[in-house]
Parts: sequence; C-alpha cells; structure tokens
Amino acid sequence: MTTLRLAPPASSILARVTGLALPLLFIAMWSSGYVVGKLAVPYAGPFTLLAIRFGLASFVLLIVALAVRAPWPANRRQFGHLVVVGLLIQALQFSGLYTALKLGVSAGESALIVGTMPVFTALGAAFVFSERLGAKQWLGMAGGVMGVVLVVWHKLGTGSAGVGAYAAAVVALAGVTLGTLYQKKFCAGMDLRTGGFVQLAVATLVALPVALLVEGFDVRWTPAMLFASGWLAVVNSIGATSLLFLMMRKGEASKVASLFYLIPGVTALMAFALLGETLSAMTLAGFLATAGAVYLCTRAR
Repeated sequence: MTTLRLAPPASSILARVTGLALPLLFIAMWSSGYVVGKLAVPYAGPFTLLAIRFGLASFVLLIVALAVRAPWPANRRQFGHLVVVGLLIQALQFSGLYTALKLGVSAGESALIVGTMPVFTALGAAFVFSERLGAKQWLGMAGGVMGVVLVVWHKLGTGSAGVGAYAAAVVALAGVTLGTLYQKKFCAGMDLRTGGFVQLAVATLVALPVALLVEGFDVRWTPAMLFASGWLAVVNSIGATSLLFLMMRKGEASKVASLFYLIPGVTALMAFALLGETLSAMTLAGFLATAGAVYLCTRAR
C-alpha cells in the first residue's frame, strides 16, 4: 500500500521562511549600527547624535501611529514599563555605545563587548522566567563567547581608547541586557508603533538636554552625517529594535539573545567593506564558532 505524503501547507512554509528571515535581517540591521555610528561620531558629539537619532525616529513612529490609529498604552503602569525599557535599551545602551565610539573604541571592540549580552541574558532569564537551559545551550554560550573573542581578537589592545571608553561600552552592555529582560517580562504585548514612540521619545528627552548643555548641539552636516542620521533613526532605532521586540515576543529570551553572538562577526565583515578594516584567519574561525554557538543555543534542549 502506497502512503501519500502531503506537502506542508503554505502557512507552515511561510512560518519557516519568516522564522529564518527575521533573525538574519535583525543581525544585518543591528550590526550596521556599529559601523554607521562609527562613521557619524566624528561629525557630532555622542549625545547630539543620539538626540538626532531618537528625535527623528520618534517623529516617524508618531506619524505612523496616528495615521493607522495604533493603540496606546491602556494605563499608567503600561506607560511606565515602556518608559523603563526606553531608558534602558535606548538611552542607556546607546549613550554608552556612542560615548565609547567617540572615545576611540572601534566598532569591532564595541560589538565584542555588547556581544557578550547573551550570556547575561540567559542567566537572567533562568532566574526571572525560569527558562531551563540544557547542557548543549551552556556549551553554546561558552562557544559563543569564544567565537566573539576570536572575531575581534586582533583588535584588542591595539586601540587608543582608555579605561573610561571601555567602561562606557560595558554600560551599553548593561543597558541592552537589562532592557531585553525587562521588555520580555513587562512589555511583551506592546504595540510596536506606539510603544516604540514612547521609548524613543523618552530617550530623546534624556539625550537632548545633555546635547544642548554639554556639547552645544554642535553638528557638521556632511553627506556622511546626513546618511548616518537617517540610517540610525529608521533602520536601527525603528527597524532593528522592532525586530528584537517581535522576536522576544515569539521566543525565549535566551534563544533570541543568542543571535547577538553573530553580530561581532557581521560587524567585522561590514567594517572590512566600509571602513577598510582587515579580516584575519582568526576572524573567519570566529564566524564558524559563533554560527555553531547560535545553532546550539537556539535548537538544543
């Protein structure tokens, strides 16, 4: 007797394609922020650049939210949770990151430091959400750390940045780690348009006074600065962050965070193409290590 095997429904195929496309798109978009940010910091102070980025992105999201009549937070508690996420993921993370870039930390080094975020997110998720991590996932996290070190090993110790600059990058790591965990717990059902607007508006209110009082809002409007402002606002603040929240809503925090292992490698590749930085054999080995780590973290149970 012949057994007929029916083809999977179109909805199943679409779900698989989407499940693969969203992480790949997120990695490319998020990685580009390090390189474009490095291109922009010579033309504006870190908080001035952030005020422009956050202000433009919040304006775009406000227009979209009003045009489609997107739902707003139902009460003060929901609004407050969005404010906290905005302070952590937007204001704290990128204030630290752009300060580090301005003080001489390279795009690859910044990506390396923030790239250790999956380890801390996985540990936090285990305590906060009681997510169970198997032995293969622990192995994957260890491999991910090793991979990101390999990717940018040749850059460590060769930059002109001091301890304060690297401390600023650690502040960025704390912001994205705490913000990701907080968003998963309290803002999983937020509307990406109105929720994103609230977060970016709050971040603008943090960056703008510092930009005005400390940096004098001094900007050199070169073509590179114009491009960077639009890219960072639309592609990174709106696109990449929305994808992160969308994936967090659908998956476990530790699995989504493991995608950050790939960001240093992709950042190094982009820096090679756009900034003229070299790629070593060790960097290519790091690509393989991080790819294997992501597989273990996202597939193993």
